[in-house]
Amino acid sequence: MSQTNEVLTKLAPRLWNASAGLHGFAVLDGASNEGLLDVLYGDNRPKFECLFTGELAADMAYVAPYLAELNEGSEFARWAVEGGWGKHWGIFVLSQAELPELWRHLRSLTKIFDPEGRPMYFRFYDPRVLRQFLPTCDAAQLKAIFGPVERFILEGATPGEGLGLSLQDGALMAESFAL
Repeated sequence: MSQTNEVLTKLAPRLWNASAGLHGFAVLDGASNEGLLDVLYGDNRPKFECLFTGELAADMAYVAPYLAELNEGSEFARWAVEGGWGKHWGIFVLSQAELPELWRHLRSLTKIFDPEGRPMYFRFYDPRVLRQFLPTCDAAQLKAIFGPVERFILEGATPGEGLGLSLQDGALMAESFAL
């Protein structure tokens, strides 16, 4: 079995848990994956939405983040997990929310303001950013960031490591697991 198949096999129980009523999603970064738009608009396209709103110039659409449904057994899910794990393509999200509700929430996280009030893009969908940022947040910030998200699943700091992040009684819970 190839390493990528092993990653999908080991992540599958974490990404799809029908008994818990959770839906799996991928938040993928076009800037980290030059083939993303071809896959999203291809023959086996998932349901997806861009996290940037409005009409985007072609160069901005190319590097934008996208939220996509991650259906178990789909070609898209296999491509996103096997192709992107370890390459910082994005993060995975588990939620009871459907795509439109989750999109509204995650879209609200893409822009933040610096101390002078200037808007900046917040690349929370980069696993390197999210795993460093969340531990610095207080309970109110965590609640705002998680919103309808039950769990974030992302690459760990080392190649063979995964990380599950969730809230429990307002506190960040981090579960590291081997792949």
